[in-house]
Amino acid sequence: MAQLNITLNQEEILQLLSSNREDAFRKLLQNSLNSILQAESTEQLKAKKYERSEDRTDSRNGTRERQLITRLGKIELIVPRHRDVPFKSLIFDNFKRSEAALVASMAEMVIAGVSTRKVSKVVETLCGTAYSKSMVSEVCKDLDAMVNEFRNRPLTNAYPFVLIDATYFKVRYEHRIVSKAFMVAYATNNEGKREVIGFDLFDNESNNTWFMFIESLRKRGLHGVRVITSDAHPGILYAIKKVFPEVAWQRCQTHFSRNILEKTPAKYQKGLHTELLEMYNAKDITEARKIRDRIIGDYSDVAPAAMECLDAGFESAMTVMVLPDRLRVYHRTSNHIERLNRELKRRSKVIGVFPNDASVIRIMGSVLMEVHEAFASAKGGGYPRKQLEAINDYIPQLREIAEEQLKLLAA
Repeated sequence: MAQLNITLNQEEILQLLSSNREDAFRKLLQNSLNSILQAESTEQLKAKKYERSEDRTDSRNGTRERQLITRLGKIELIVPRHRDVPFKSLIFDNFKRSEAALVASMAEMVIAGVSTRKVSKVVETLCGTAYSKSMVSEVCKDLDAMVNEFRNRPLTNAYPFVLIDATYFKVRYEHRIVSKAFMVAYATNNEGKREVIGFDLFDNESNNTWFMFIESLRKRGLHGVRVITSDAHPGILYAIKKVFPEVAWQRCQTHFSRNILEKTPAKYQKGLHTELLEMYNAKDITEARKIRDRIIGDYSDVAPAAMECLDAGFESAMTVMVLPDRLRVYHRTSNHIERLNRELKRRSKVIGVFPNDASVIRIMGSVLMEVHEAFASAKGGGYPRKQLEAINDYIPQLREIAEEQLKLLAA
């Protein structure tokens, strides 16, 4: 890689900060990106400006100006030109798709006449320019193609661990504002890397919609699944046992604790929560069952409904106890996908109400593509291959758990 040097004029920056901070940050971003462009040019040519080198592959041929629209406003970039082989830059290709998606959908609302004056001002603030209807259409068309390609891609890896969840977004539908379920599937592949493997929008969470979502994953090639982690929504349980009856279900322990504590008087909640954590962190299922029995004995008189909930859901919340410690801790909750959902919510706040279903898929799909690419490019992380391969030793136990769960669901 070429060395990157970013030169900042201290006096100029201080002057800008004292008068207009937006201009200062825009100037910083502009200088930084122009330095990156120069570094990319040097790397492609294998030579710095005016440098004589046997490794040089081409010659510089001046520059051209190009505008880039960011949340800080419009910035001017000086793009290098090469004599024989065209200059290529990752800046324009990889500049956040979600930024373009956000702009496109907000502009779409303005054009459709379904937004407020405030949203129109936000568009101007974020973009520093107006968007025509034709420009929005082109942006949407490009984004939709990329998002749909990502959303419908074949799932060729095996995915031993899958997490699924749903969050809700407000969407304008037939002159009304309705809340729709955005379902997401997030998985660990057989190399220990995390991936976003699917997402879709439905009118609600039901047996049918969850079945449609999970079945769509199977049709795209989802296989090698050993454990699916989620909350205890009946639609999820129905779909898992219809599509992947041989796969064990892990009830999210965070949701399980929440369900128990909601049925517990406030003055006992803190103590009970501590004891539930002790139960989850037990060294094996035998010790966990002893702690469960002790908790039920201690709290039955003061929180009978909570103890009924604990007793009924204990086994499904402890599926991961058959796994090695590291795999157990990581896959016993759906917290990872919940954090992802919070990020989706954060991105959606500036919009408020989406103009249509396509807008939800476009924006949230773009965000999920960014997350997926961040996982793919991350160095390290994941699990050692040997640890993942060790799960094969536990397949008989996991299938036995799946069979028991299937019987309970049918009862």
